[in-house]
Amino acid sequence: MVFSSNAFLLLFLPLFLLLYYLTPNTRRLRNYVVLVASYVFYGWWRIDFLTLLVFVTLFNFWIGGQIGAAGARTEKARSWMRFGVTIDLAVLGYFKYRDFGIDSFNSIITATGLEPFSLSELLLPIGISFYIFESISYVMDVYRGSVKPTRHLADFAMFITMFPHLIVGPLFRYKELASQFEHRVHSMDMFGRGAVRFMQGFAKKVIIADTLAPMVNYCFALPDPSTADVWIGVLAYGVQLYFDFSGYSDMAIGLGLMMGFKFVENFNKPFISQSVTEFWRRWHISLSNWLRDYVFYSLGGSARKTRMRLHYMTFMTFLIGGIWHGADWTFVLWGALQGGLLLIERVLGVTGNPTGFKLHHWATTFIVAVAMSMVLFRADSVSSAVQMYKSMLFLQNVGWISEPFAGAISTMQIATLVLAYGLVIFEGLREYGPKIQLGSERVRVVSSVLLLTPLFFLAITKLSAQGYSAFLYFQF
Repeated sequence: MVFSSNAFLLLFLPLFLLLYYLTPNTRRLRNYVVLVASYVFYGWWRIDFLTLLVFVTLFNFWIGGQIGAAGARTEKARSWMRFGVTIDLAVLGYFKYRDFGIDSFNSIITATGLEPFSLSELLLPIGISFYIFESISYVMDVYRGSVKPTRHLADFAMFITMFPHLIVGPLFRYKELASQFEHRVHSMDMFGRGAVRFMQGFAKKVIIADTLAPMVNYCFALPDPSTADVWIGVLAYGVQLYFDFSGYSDMAIGLGLMMGFKFVENFNKPFISQSVTEFWRRWHISLSNWLRDYVFYSLGGSARKTRMRLHYMTFMTFLIGGIWHGADWTFVLWGALQGGLLLIERVLGVTGNPTGFKLHHWATTFIVAVAMSMVLFRADSVSSAVQMYKSMLFLQNVGWISEPFAGAISTMQIATLVLAYGLVIFEGLREYGPKIQLGSERVRVVSSVLLLTPLFFLAITKLSAQGYSAFLYFQF
């Protein structure tokens, strides 16, 4: 089940909220409602992979207990931590990278004339990258002593499986939610703010991202795209991915508020960034912080290291981040590109904390870190990405929009693309332009409701017409 489906909007969510608020808010009873609902939410997709989710939950709860009994940062605790992380990575590696490994091995042995191995394709459990990373964060935090192992299995299970963030994040830390499992405030104000945030995210996903999806898919499927084809497709994909993923994050945060939870923000106007360093502080913030805390520091990143060592660890951290995004050489190269750009900025002394808006810094960042890197992130293969880069850089097929692509683009898609970048520019004006106070908090909330409610119902109508609408990050 996904948020952008009639089954969720018209059946699951109303029934869940009704049951949740009818349940007495004592002794964590509402936690059990959330837990059961989350298992139903996940099992709606594939009941068999629910077993894997339960196994990962029980295993990491047990590992956390063993580490806690051994004592933070002791040798015995280190052994338990390594064992837990190894099993977590083995589960992720098997399901996410087995086919990639076999395909890569086959490409090598077939070049020598040998017969390739043949195995049935493995289905990737939805959300596995996110709940494995959250499990690892818990195990490592218990080892480091930054959080005590919980004695409440239901709380830990809810941390891993809570349906608002289960499939596509944001990535949580147990210590961020532990106190909220024991006590959280429920109020009409929070519920209202959550409903507004949910409607905002839903409109971003269905009205903007889904409208641009056919244009993007057609462009990246063109066998011989022109320069204009590629640039239009890449610019469309950038905002499609942004409004799709940030829309999901908005819905997750909104659902959390409706349940009394305060979740971390995952996006902060990333397209106004003036450096790659700043971009990764604004884009998929929970993943950036996770990579910093559990990869960079685990590799030995600290101020005590030499400059060259820090550069190496920065590069390796983002290379691992690229591999996490997908089992394909395009993601390996994308991670290497991001790590290389960050390394260059570190050498040049770029801090990622601009004091004002500089157009040339923004333009360079947007073209290199956003537009050009999106080719690798979206392309089906390295060869396809290379062909698109040649067109982007005026090395082949230089020209205006090709006839096939022009015929596939609708007026609505062009208008939506303009609207999307208009909203991105508005975000920039709010950050760097004159600060305008649009009335009191109550006035802003009422205005948001009046604006978003018709957009929300328009989005539901559009969703009903187009059917199921998957989120782009489901594949990761």
